Amino acid sequence: MSDRSTTLQPSARTRTERPRLYKVLLLNDDFTPREFVVAVLAAEFRMSEDEAVRVMLTAHQQGVCVVAVFPRDVAETKATRATEAGRANGFPLRFETEPET
Repeated sequence: MSDRSTTLQPSARTRTERPRLYKVLLLNDDFTPREFVVAVLAAEFRMSEDEAVRVMLTAHQQGVCVVAVFPRDVAETKATRATEAGRANGFPLRFETEPET
C-alpha cells in the first residue's frame, strides 16, 4: 500500500454572473402626440393601453420615465426601434438606455 493518503479537494465552483441590466427611458417632448407615444409603447414594449398612458403621463409630468429594464442588447434594440418609429413618422420621440444602479 501507498503511504500517500488521498484527500479530495472541493472543486472550484464558477459562478455565472447575471448580465447587467439597463433601463429604457422615455424622454418627454412637446411635439409628439400623446396617442402616438401610447401606440409605440404598446407595440414595442407590449404594454396595455392603461400602462402605456401611465408611462406617457409620467414622462410628460416629470420629463423622463423608466419604461422597462432589460439586458443591454435588448434594451438598446427596443430603444432604437421605438425612437426610429417616431422619426419615421416625423416626430422627435426619443428613448435612451442607461445602466441600472
